[in-house]
Amino acid sequence: MSAEEPEPEGEDEDIRYFVRIGQTDLDGTKSLERSLTEMNGIGRRTARIIAEKAGIDRRAVFGKLDEDEIDSIVELVEQYADEVPEWLTNHQRAFYTGETTHETGNDLNMTRRRDINRMKMIDSYKGVRHQRGQKVRGQRTKSTGRTEGTIGVNIEAIKEEQEADE
Repeated sequence: MSAEEPEPEGEDEDIRYFVRIGQTDLDGTKSLERSLTEMNGIGRRTARIIAEKAGIDRRAVFGKLDEDEIDSIVELVEQYADEVPEWLTNHQRAFYTGETTHETGNDLNMTRRRDINRMKMIDSYKGVRHQRGQKVRGQRTKSTGRTEGTIGVNIEAIKEEQEADE
């Protein structure tokens, strides 16, 4: 092999296929930005901010990063609420504590479930909508969000009736 020829793509030494942050396994073969977005509570914008604050290219393959770079990313994910303005977090002014946090992973699911249960207990408008299974955020409900089954003509039932008559 001469110096100008690139290495074959099949030789991926030193790559971590799974990188664990909190309780979530992230894909190490994808870019840093795309891998971080697989985690609950982290979107594209948040992933970009984390990569920028860590000083790492967001397009770099996540599994090929050094251990200290991965540790800095894990630390930034855990301390995200302290690093950014309050309006960039996903849980502002918690009801009981008044703190602003940025929840990720299973913590986000538990916090969301706890907030919805509190709304149901105090019979707020949103809580009542959650209890009934209706739309909560002011969407139209006249023509969408119906769960009673098929609306309109059921072609399969008509074909079955015609076959039964023959």
